[in-house]
Amino acid sequence: MVVDGEGHTLSADQPNTELDLRGVICPYNFVKTKLKLEAMEQGQILSVLLDDGDPIRNVPRSVSNEGHTIIAQDRIEGSYRILIRRREDE
Repeated sequence: MVVDGEGHTLSADQPNTELDLRGVICPYNFVKTKLKLEAMEQGQILSVLLDDGDPIRNVPRSVSNEGHTIIAQDRIEGSYRILIRRREDE
């Protein structure tokens, strides 16, 4: 169990940060996701909000091709939320 500084229990898959990329077209949504992941520490989790269609098809595939792990994908209010674990650098 992980507890934050305020005594709240955190899930092991609790995102460290979030990007809202709804309305952002391909390939810019992937580029913004990639840049954010590069700025994060290894193993941290990024939550990304994406539109239906090309964004939800392309971003998870491209992120996986970069070596990161998609740990969840949920439909939320007409959009999608994906959780991405940043890869371990070699």
